Amino acid sequence: MESNGENLSRKQFSRAVRDLERITRQVAGRYIEQGVPLTWRLLHAIEAEAVADLGFAGRHEPALRELFARPDNFHFPETDDVVDVACSDALPAVFAFAVDAYERAARHGRPQLAIAAH
Repeated sequence: MESNGENLSRKQFSRAVRDLERITRQVAGRYIEQGVPLTWRLLHAIEAEAVADLGFAGRHEPALRELFARPDNFHFPETDDVVDVACSDALPAVFAFAVDAYERAARHGRPQLAIAAH
């Protein structure tokens, strides 16, 4: 049987995931609405803005927020090339949320926003 602490931690983690996803999709949505393609440089900017969101910081403990930090060994280009995740086996959470937002936009009438196929 789970302890209350484990259950609470799972709930807190799930809540933080949903919160970070919502924030990331809002940030990415601004660029999607403007028709801005998802470049590596923009993806890094979206990540920086999402994880620095003051509301996110206020709603979640530092130790929980650190779980969403990109690991030091995850290196991605910082160029103006359109994002291509075909060669990546894993993406940090914010990257995955932003890529998904762009993929959805491409499938729903914004094909110019498609990222490289994977």
